[in-house]
Amino acid sequence: MMRLCSIASGSSGNCIFAGSDRAGILIDAGISGKRTEEGLNGIGHTLKEMDGILITHEHSDHIGGLGVISRKYGIPVYATRGTVEAILAGRSAGELPEGLFREIEPDREFTIGDLTILPISVSHDAAQPVAYRMRQGKRSMAVITDLGRYDARLVGLLQGIDVLFLEANHDVRMLQAGRYPYYLKQRILGDKGHLSNEAAGRLLSETLHDGFRTAVLGHLSKENNYERLAYETVRLEIDMADTPYHAGDFPICVAKRESASEVVEVL
Repeated sequence: MMRLCSIASGSSGNCIFAGSDRAGILIDAGISGKRTEEGLNGIGHTLKEMDGILITHEHSDHIGGLGVISRKYGIPVYATRGTVEAILAGRSAGELPEGLFREIEPDREFTIGDLTILPISVSHDAAQPVAYRMRQGKRSMAVITDLGRYDARLVGLLQGIDVLFLEANHDVRMLQAGRYPYYLKQRILGDKGHLSNEAAGRLLSETLHDGFRTAVLGHLSKENNYERLAYETVRLEIDMADTPYHAGDFPICVAKRESASEVVEVL
């Protein structure tokens, strides 16, 4: 069995639990240790049980709680070399104990317990960002966030996925009409920014198959999106896509910004 639960997802902090019968991991640690522990407790887990923390990239909303958690619990931290160097050069995570980092390479699998994990290179304005696909036996999940665009390579790596946690960051019209400065709007809309609701729907459409289980939309902008809009836009893109699938064929849920979302299980 595999389980996935968003502890928090959004511009103010990101942390996702993923696990199996023999392993438990966090993907990013962008919220406080207290909030992380409370979120894990709510789904029957603790920080002491975690076998690793997988970091997608060094931005503060993904590593803000990393220093405190790693110092207190000594959990191994998995990240690319570029991300490790950026974390150590910055101040967002605070002081980190020596020996906890495990350098990983994009597109090369590694294992934690019975989970086989593939870091996937993505296009984002960070040192060496990755997304993650996790597999246990014939079941698989992926967490794909913080990317400005996707390509055929990424679509190919997501074929056959059971559960997809996918960024639906912003509504383009809300962003363009909003109060963000021009340079920030251009960053978000650019190839190294974030996926819009429409782009998320198109990417999801290209990964659907008969055995697909659940989609979770996450990393919504507080200023330029809201849950219902992301949900309906993604559903519309799926229904409009040239595929045999419809939005009503499988569950779609939206991760909560400040609290844990429902647990998704694949047996």
